[in-house]
Amino acid sequence: MTMSRVSLSKRDVKELNKEIQERYGIEDFFVKEDKVAVIDDTYVLRYNEMVLFYKEDLLLPTLRLVLQENFLKKVVVDMGAVPFAAKGADMMRPGIVEVDTDVEQDDIVAIVDEQNLKPIAIGQTLFSKDEILMMDRGKMVLNLHHVGDDIWKMGSGD
Repeated sequence: MTMSRVSLSKRDVKELNKEIQERYGIEDFFVKEDKVAVIDDTYVLRYNEMVLFYKEDLLLPTLRLVLQENFLKKVVVDMGAVPFAAKGADMMRPGIVEVDTDVEQDDIVAIVDEQNLKPIAIGQTLFSKDEILMMDRGKMVLNLHHVGDDIWKMGSGD
């Protein structure tokens, strides 16, 4: 399978920075010196490290990036939910022990374990924090990217 790799122009990088700022509130994610490329219109690389990717039209940070610097809001899950999250399961209400204050519906969040507070997956909330905490059961967070999935493996150089 051949992949098309395209180096981004300064203008493209500026547009990407704008999208990152709108979604994640980070200014100047990419700096002028960064070499930014996109593979197959999906995977965004800084130098040769995949840092972001598109899933449908959603721009998501890789878990490796979030492990280095977590700029996402957090949903904390109990240790019983960890193996499921790490295998790509969506997060159900009983496994959620804590939700960051300002989490809204459709937010992109880091799913972290309660012991180490280490990100194990990137998810998208189906409800706001208040709604999640009011409910006793049901699916609360869609699992979009987790340890061991294809995106994770691509980033590992394996």
